[in-house]
Parts: sequence; structure tokens; C-alpha cells
Amino acid sequence: MTDTPHPLYDRHAETLNRALTAITNRGYWSAYPESPSPRLYGESAAADGKAAFEAYLDGDFPLDQPADGERVATETSPFGVALNVRYPHATADQLVAAASAALPAWRDAGPQARVGVCLEILDRLHRNVFELANAVQFTSGQAFVMAFQAGGAHALDRALEALAYSYAEMTRHPKTASWEKAAGKGDPLRMTKTFHVVPRGVALVVACNTFPTWNSYPGLFASLVTGNPVVIKPHPRAVLPLAITVRYAREVLAEAGFDPNLVLLAPETPGEKLASTLALHPAVKIVDFTGSTEYGDWLEANARQATVYTEKAGLNTVVIDSTDDFAGMCRNLGFTLALYSGQMCTTSQNILIPRDGIDTDQGHKSFDEVAAGIAGAVGKLTADPARGVELTGAIVNDGVLERLDEVTKVGEPVLESHTVEHPAFPDAVVRTPTIVKLDADDTATYSREWFGPISFAIATDSTAHSLEILRATVGEKGALTAAVYSTDPGVLDAAEDAAIEVGVHLSANLTGGVFVNQSAAFSDFHGSGLNAAANAALTDGAYVANRFRIVQSRRHV
Repeated sequence: MTDTPHPLYDRHAETLNRALTAITNRGYWSAYPESPSPRLYGESAAADGKAAFEAYLDGDFPLDQPADGERVATETSPFGVALNVRYPHATADQLVAAASAALPAWRDAGPQARVGVCLEILDRLHRNVFELANAVQFTSGQAFVMAFQAGGAHALDRALEALAYSYAEMTRHPKTASWEKAAGKGDPLRMTKTFHVVPRGVALVVACNTFPTWNSYPGLFASLVTGNPVVIKPHPRAVLPLAITVRYAREVLAEAGFDPNLVLLAPETPGEKLASTLALHPAVKIVDFTGSTEYGDWLEANARQATVYTEKAGLNTVVIDSTDDFAGMCRNLGFTLALYSGQMCTTSQNILIPRDGIDTDQGHKSFDEVAAGIAGAVGKLTADPARGVELTGAIVNDGVLERLDEVTKVGEPVLESHTVEHPAFPDAVVRTPTIVKLDADDTATYSREWFGPISFAIATDSTAHSLEILRATVGEKGALTAAVYSTDPGVLDAAEDAAIEVGVHLSANLTGGVFVNQSAAFSDFHGSGLNAAANAALTDGAYVANRFRIVQSRRHV
């Protein structure tokens, strides 16, 4: 293994050093501007990116990698736009063989070369971020600004965060050490020891439909920079964002003198179950997955030859005790529930409110008034279709629509969902959020996940009872986020204790421009690995350190 300075490392050393500082002090920092403003990206960037995206449509995607001669086209846009992009198909054995052959030279290049190349890949993706954002928008159903931010700038930040953690872990130990031990009256024992960073093997990323880049980039770049070639298995409905990612990654790898098969795309034909075949392949040693609890549990139980990192589903919960800004609380929660039609793994589902109501700056509010206040905020955000669709986006798949139909048969609606005609895309599938009133006894309903624009206002006996429900439901089913509203420091402390017990990240009294379902790279952890919603956190040392091992050699001097 060598670790001599590499030109790409030198080119991006400042960015890496700033990222290493950011993960240490955990204040605000972002390497990639989140606003798609022409002042930041240039006057032609948006048009150029859209044109690049449109050039892929109804054609063969330009990807030169091992293939079996077949083409795969499985994407359907939630906006009703015809995509029909055809991707090269390969078998699991073809992909694994190509990736395995690329590993030795990449491993031997050393951490500095690898991190330099990975940083150059991020730079290349950032230069094409409008192209990437369009691909995310039209495959996931996100509105453009959200697709640009979450699917572009924020995804790149999360990737850079993973690179920083990985580099810190790989360089924690010296490359060599001199060892000397006294040996009585004779000469001391002297040895030279060398410590090699050794990757585990082929890594597999199984991506999701809703956030194909944001959820995939941390695992992709954590595995790649630690020396593991990566096979990316995209969701059949969201292939294009990751195909673009693979295209630019392969370009950079080849330009840097490495085998481009270090990064491979694995689109699947309908019913092929390629993810499962790859996940059980003996050469696959790392699996990253975002998606359903059922499949995540299956991977954890069956991919025994691999280290498996999962982000699954959970019951994100809000406990409302009291507030000194009732209007701000309702606006904040309303935005949370409406954003991307609730199709985020961090969106709140269960809103626990004492049945006797709460104290606020506007006087005492009954349970019904609290529920109506939140519903009113959602309704205001979605009342104007032209503005509302830029927040809600479109519905990602039929499963969400089925749940919206099913939820009409439970509880009492506070806010009903309705169909919206998108002013720019007449074939888009758009539904506004619904909020349903339940009693705390109706555990069969609210103790399962209802992914999509569906939330429950749940009447509890007291705030203490609400915290008991949080402990019980999140303790069993998991959650990625929790929130509490209270003017009582004792309640805030009790909620924090409950969150610690069940391993869920907690936000208190959010009334302004920070929302419970958003997290900031370099500062906020996403998932804790302490409950059933996820067995790992984005991003910390534990997320990266087990993707490689240290193998030492020693020789007498």
C-alpha cells in the first residue's frame, strides 16, 4: 500500500480539512450552496442542467460498463412525464466479478489517493447539480427546489461528511511504527511494524425511490473511500439520479488512472430481485439499504456474510404539552406535514395532545382547537395549487394512494386529503395531507407506519401519558425523529430522558425556520442505530469504521 501525495488530494485538501473541522465542532457549514440561484451557479446553469436531463429521455443511457446486452427501462414519473430511459443490464456475477477485479489497485493506492478521487467525484457532480436535481425531481416526485437541495446540495454535503469521517478513521493510526523492547543483558528487540487499511470487499448500495441520492451517497462514498468497490442497485422507479452519479464517478476514476468498475450501476428487470441476489453473493461484504422495515429486516437476517447498514421505517412522534407561540407551533408543524407530501422517513406521524387541551400564549386551547390549528396551517400552505405543489410535490407511488384511501376508514378527519391539479404537469399525481383524530386506545392504528401525507392527532390522558406512548411505540417500532412542545423545563427534561431511552433524536419547541424532518450535514445525526428504525447513524465513526480493517505486518530490524 502506498499513500504518497496525490494531485487530486492536493486539489481538494482545503475542502477536506474544512469538513474534518466541521465534524469536530458540529456547527453550521456547507460546502455546496443550497440555493439554485444564477448568482451562485451562473445564468445558464439551470437551462443547461435541464437540457442535459432531457437529453437522456427516451434513449439509451450512456454508460459503458459490463453488461449482458439487455436494456432495462422501469421508471414512471410521479409528474406524468414520459421518461423511458434505457439502462444496460448485467447479471450479479458480472457486476461482482468486475468490481472484485478493480479492488486491489484501489486498495493499494492508499487513503490520500482515494479521498482525493472521491472529492473530485463530488466536485464533478456539483458541476452538474442541475442535471442531477432534474433527475431527482422527475423520478421522486419532489418539487424542483427540494430536489435541488435534498437531492443535490445536501446529498453532496452528506457524502462529504462520510468522506471526512472515513478519512479520520483510516488515518487514526500511523502507517508505520518502530517497536523496541528491552531484552535483559542482550540487545533490545527491535521491529518495524506496518499497518495496512484493508477494505472488506464489494459493497452494495440498495437505494430508495424517495431520496435516491441523499440516502445513498453516505454509504456509497464511505465504502468507496475506504477501498471497497461499490455496486449501486437503484430503485426501479428512480434509476436516473444514480445512473448520472455512476456516469460521472466512472469518468473521474478513469481519468485518475483507476478501473471505472469501482462504481457500477445494477438496474433490474421487473421481478428479477437483483438486490437479494447481490446481497447474498459471497463476495459482497457490505450492504447499505434504505426502505421498508420488512426488507431491511430480511437483509439483516440473511446477508450474514456482509456488514449491513439499514434505515427502515418508524413512528415519528410529537408530544405537545404547552407552547408560548401557538401560531408558530402550528405553522412549523403544518410545514413539516406538507413538505413533500409527508413522504420523508423523518416526517411526524403521531401527534400526542392531552385530551383536556394545552396552555398557550393565546390562552387555553382544547384538544380540538390544537388539532384544528395544525390542520389550518396545512390547509393554508396547500390552498393555492400553484404555490402548494412547490411544497408538496407529487405522490411517489400507488402504495401511498392506497394508504390515503385506507385511512378514510379510521378515526375522525380533522383535515381531509384532496386531489390537486398541478398547473405545470396535468398528469401529476398530487394529494394534500390528511390529519385524523384518534384516541390513545386506538393503538392498532397509530402503532403502524402510514408512510405518506397521513398524520394522527391522538388524545391522551396527560403529557405523562403521551411520553409513555412515545416510549412504548418508538421503543417497539422505532423512529428517526421526535419533537416536544412545552414551556415547562421539567417536561422538556422528561421528554429528553424518554428520547434517550428509546434512542431517537429530539427537537424542542420548533416554531421558526428549523423543522423536525430536516437535518443538517456535519451537525445533525440522522438515525441513531439505537432503535428499530435504523441500525446505523448518518454519519458517525461507527458508520464508516467497520467498512475496513487494519492488517499489520512486522519485521525485525
